[in-house]
Amino acid sequence: MLKCSNCILTSEDSDVFALDEKGICNYCNYYYSSVNKLGDAAQRKKWLDTKVNEIKLAGKGKAYDCILGVSGGVDSSYLAYWTKQQGLRPLMVHFDNGWNSELAVKNIESLCDRLGYELQTHVINWEEFKELQLAYLKAGVVDIEAITDHAIYSTILNIAQKYKIKYTINGFNFATEAIMPKGWAFDKMDWKNIVDIYSKYGSGKPLKTFPHVTFWKKLYYHWFLKLESIQVLNYLNYNKDQAVEVITKEVGWRNYGGKHHESIFTKFYQTYILPQKFKIDKRRAHLATLICSGQVTKEQALLELQKPPYNPEEILKEREYVLKKLGLSEEAFEKIMQEKPRSHFEFKTEKQMWSNYFKFLKILKPWKK
Repeated sequence: MLKCSNCILTSEDSDVFALDEKGICNYCNYYYSSVNKLGDAAQRKKWLDTKVNEIKLAGKGKAYDCILGVSGGVDSSYLAYWTKQQGLRPLMVHFDNGWNSELAVKNIESLCDRLGYELQTHVINWEEFKELQLAYLKAGVVDIEAITDHAIYSTILNIAQKYKIKYTINGFNFATEAIMPKGWAFDKMDWKNIVDIYSKYGSGKPLKTFPHVTFWKKLYYHWFLKLESIQVLNYLNYNKDQAVEVITKEVGWRNYGGKHHESIFTKFYQTYILPQKFKIDKRRAHLATLICSGQVTKEQALLELQKPPYNPEEILKEREYVLKKLGLSEEAFEKIMQEKPRSHFEFKTEKQMWSNYFKFLKILKPWKK
């Protein structure tokens, strides 16, 4: 077994795992190269200041100058606070897939009240979404959360088009979530994959209202509407613990105790389904990233991993709640958990379509000159 000299990842975490001459893994090197491409602190600040002015200029005369999707988690909550400090006027958008914890709802309400922001909450058709989640569970693919992320992306794009807003503020950041071993997730935007999984394991009912973006619609948004998603946190000296302190003090935010635990299903998925069925502990990826960004030491990360991924006293109640909401019996769920995992690539994907598209761009490039 190969072990990284820098982080806590090993060759057991990914089939795509390599060490350089210093014993540092390819995931750590990806992190460092990605951060270095952004420039030093002064260059990042200059870029972000320019972008803020650009957003304000484009939003003149409009009710909002950007869109910020909020989940009630640390990253999006901190971004909401940051936009207020910058004098931006975001439309806050929350996507409710039926799994919000009570604390998440309270955190979002407190956030918007304290900052004086308007919130649009988009509630999904629960029966439809439930059927999709059940299809993914039965299919045995790893990225059950892909359907939520896809719907959020589609919802925000549709709102941007409706209000003619060019900019969206994106919570992704290298500091806390850059590293994700290959095979632990899948392309969230691959609508073809979602449709094929549902066609084989779903109820057979058509998906009439589920927010989605096809391959061709993605190209339309890119080439004609020219929407821009800005990963603001990558241009700040973003520290998770410091962000928690700020939003706790300034907007009354309360902690969930884990990354993405603002969603009841996400918490159950990450702390129970992934470790039990797929032998994946996402804390390893999150902690590896925090090591690279200097927010925890390797020793601290290893100590954290000695703890179980879930609270044994809480997990039985959470399991009971999730199964009841999904309409699954204990026997049916156990059967799902015992079945062999399947790759997303066993189903149709948009991979070849994107390959052909990029080949076309290469052919087209000389003609543009």
